[in-house]
Amino acid sequence: MSEVRATRRRLWSVLGNSQRLDGGAMFGNAPRALWSRWFMPDARNRIPLACRALLLEETDTAGEHSRWILFEVGIGAFFEPKLADRFGVMEREHVLLAELAKLGLSDVDIDVVVLSHLHFDHAGGLLTAYDSEAAPTLLFPNARFVVGGGAWDRACSPHPRDRASFIPQLQPQLEATGRLEVVRGERSDTLGPDYALHWSDGHTPGLMLVEIPSDEGPVVFAGDLIPGRPWVHTPITMGYDRFPELLIEEKEALLSDLIARGGRLFFTHDPGTALATIHRDDRGRYTTRDEIGSPAALAL
Repeated sequence: MSEVRATRRRLWSVLGNSQRLDGGAMFGNAPRALWSRWFMPDARNRIPLACRALLLEETDTAGEHSRWILFEVGIGAFFEPKLADRFGVMEREHVLLAELAKLGLSDVDIDVVVLSHLHFDHAGGLLTAYDSEAAPTLLFPNARFVVGGGAWDRACSPHPRDRASFIPQLQPQLEATGRLEVVRGERSDTLGPDYALHWSDGHTPGLMLVEIPSDEGPVVFAGDLIPGRPWVHTPITMGYDRFPELLIEEKEALLSDLIARGGRLFFTHDPGTALATIHRDDRGRYTTRDEIGSPAALAL
C-alpha cells in the first residue's frame, strides 16, 4: 500500500456486539462497593460493556476519499451459543457489520484493520457469525491487518493463564491472507509515518496503541490499557491484566503525556463514552472531560 498523506480525517464510533462480564474480574482488587458506583451489576454480578470500534476516514490532498481504517472489531458473533452465554455476548447477529451497513459500508470497503492485540473480545469480529454447519471464516477481504509483534507472538504461543483468551483458528487465517503486517518497529508501514505507536505489556505482552494525529490534540485508541472511564484512575486495574503494577506505571506515563499535549482517549469497552479529554485534578487524580458518547464524522 502506498503512503497516504491525508489532509483530513474523520472519526466515527462503531459499536460491535456488547458483553456482560463479572464486575469483580473487570475491576481486579477494587471492592464492589466502589465499582458498583460506576456500573450496576445484574443478578449474575455482571456489568455492561461495549465492544466499540473506531472508524477513521482519510481524505487525500485532492479532497478525494483515500481509505477507511478500522481500529479493532469487537467480539463479534463467532461463538457457539454455549460459549456466547459464558462470555456474556448479548446479541446473536454480527452487530459490527450491521452498524457499518448503517454508514453505507461493509467489511469489503475497509482498507486497514488495526488490532491492539488478539484477545477474542477485540479480534473476534474478524470472523463470520456462528453457523452450526460451517466453521467461521475471515471477513474484510480487501483489508491489510496490522498487529504488534509482541501481541502476535503471544497469540501464537499463549501462556496457560491466558490461552482461553485467544482464537486458535484466527492466526492461521490472518497469515494466509498475505495482507498481515506484524509491527516490530516504531512505525507501521501500512499506517504510515503520521501515526505514532505506544506499547504496553501490563494487560498482555505487546499491546499496541495507535495515536491518531489531530489539530485538536492527538487521539489514542486506549485498548485494554484503559478500557473505559473508570480505569482512568491509575490504581484501578482488571483481574485479566497480566502485570497490574506495570500497567499502572504505563497508564501514568500515557495519561501525563496526553495532558501535556491536549490529547484524548478513545474507549473500546465503556458502555456510555467513546471519546474524552484527560484532566488531572488538584489532588493529582486523573479524570475525563468533554465526553462524547458516539462521535460521528468528527473532524480531526
